[in-house]
Amino acid sequence: MARIGYHVSHEQFTPRELLEWVCKAEDAGFACAMSSDHIAPWSKRQGQSGFALSWLGAAMQATNLSFGLITVPAGWRYHPTITAQAGATLAHMFPDRFRWMALGSGQALNEHVTGERWPSKAERNARVQSAAEIIRALWAGQTVSRDGPIRVDEARLYTLPEQAPQLIGAALTPSTAAWAGSWADGLITINQSRDKLQAIIDAFRAGGGDGKPLILQTHLSFAAAEDEATHNAFYQWRSNAFASSITETLKSPEDFDAASTHVRPEDLDSYVRISSDIERHLHWIAEDIAMGFDEIQLHNVGRNQLAFIDAFGARIRSGTFA
Repeated sequence: MARIGYHVSHEQFTPRELLEWVCKAEDAGFACAMSSDHIAPWSKRQGQSGFALSWLGAAMQATNLSFGLITVPAGWRYHPTITAQAGATLAHMFPDRFRWMALGSGQALNEHVTGERWPSKAERNARVQSAAEIIRALWAGQTVSRDGPIRVDEARLYTLPEQAPQLIGAALTPSTAAWAGSWADGLITINQSRDKLQAIIDAFRAGGGDGKPLILQTHLSFAAAEDEATHNAFYQWRSNAFASSITETLKSPEDFDAASTHVRPEDLDSYVRISSDIERHLHWIAEDIAMGFDEIQLHNVGRNQLAFIDAFGARIRSGTFA
């Protein structure tokens, strides 16, 4: 049975709001949650970006949910030794509940703040794989030194969990998925067309990921009326409605807002599942499960979080997602 989770969007809401809502998601029946990890939102309309690692400690103390985190450990905003220490501490404090960290190659939006050169996708991927090796070695209790591509000098962690989190590869394309299959413990991707999703899954499995868990982060817009669902998606998510090859180089929310000037409401359909009909959303999720996803993290992109939690929680409690 696939696990249905609640996505915690730090870019859209304050940490206090998100703490309230993740508690309500647990009460509603959601099995797990995942957290984003940004220093800036994608749009001034979103307007927030709390520190995810601080928030996770509070959220895990306040709930009994298991959590995942999508982050960039490749040596800009976080050095992998810091990512490893943070993950080890959370996993030590909350055994079996900090289940995974998804490692991505990042966006300039978050990583340029250190003033370092923003490299090519190939170089960033090499740094992510190196970071995964460093993190695993540290979690195994080793003393780690590396010359590159990320320098490490005799790093060691002194507080370790009994069970380390899984390191999940984040991929939006088949080529990245195939590469992730060679080193990651599992895969996370986002909703796309069925053909594109299947190509990503097939590439991950062919690249070495056969039998490893698959996680889907689903961007959706649910509301009481169709025009409200469309408005919510357009207002909050149009700055995300273009290719990753563009978004990964933009440096500020203002850049994203400028790039999305010509996005139309109908353009959002390729990026967000928009419907006021919960049965349609359930159909989409059933198709996700049939494709083999083990965990589906639902992200309602609108600001109507409580209505979303209540409506979908009722279906979770009724066993609809079984």
